[in-house]
Amino acid sequence: MTAEWKQKIVHELIEYWINFVYLAFVFIAFTSYRRLIMAEYHVIYLNYGIAVIEAAVLAKIILLGEAARIGRKYENKPLIIPALHKTVLFGIWVIGFKFLEHMIRGLIRGKGLAGGFNDLISKDIYEILANALVIISALIPFFAIKELGRILGRDKLTAMFFRKRVDKDFI
Repeated sequence: MTAEWKQKIVHELIEYWINFVYLAFVFIAFTSYRRLIMAEYHVIYLNYGIAVIEAAVLAKIILLGEAARIGRKYENKPLIIPALHKTVLFGIWVIGFKFLEHMIRGLIRGKGLAGGFNDLISKDIYEILANALVIISALIPFFAIKELGRILGRDKLTAMFFRKRVDKDFI
């Protein structure tokens, strides 16, 4: 394997883990919030594993979307435009995967694709919409920081967040 490929693989793994850690933190926070609300009604809700799995899958979906160059149309505009554009596009991308997940679940349960879709629109649609709201809310700062890193450079952004600042003119 060439050094260029090794460097690309390391870069992809780092990007994946950054995406995963951020999304896992957000999804676990919302799962905890949901658990606390449901505890008020004496309902046990401990779906932390699902939150972690969704973060892992969504982190990969984001990498695939970035590899497919989704959302690059407005990268020369003010940072808020590409950040919001990517948020909306990736939000739609994720919702599409949620629909696919429900249809596959219908196949696994022996109901077929149509049965999975019917389950989705009959009882799970509000959960999907709420989940989409959470994901879109989480993706706004996520893509804002990614866009900032794209403009400033990843090393400079990392230094700004994780290294001690010596002077006031850091940028």
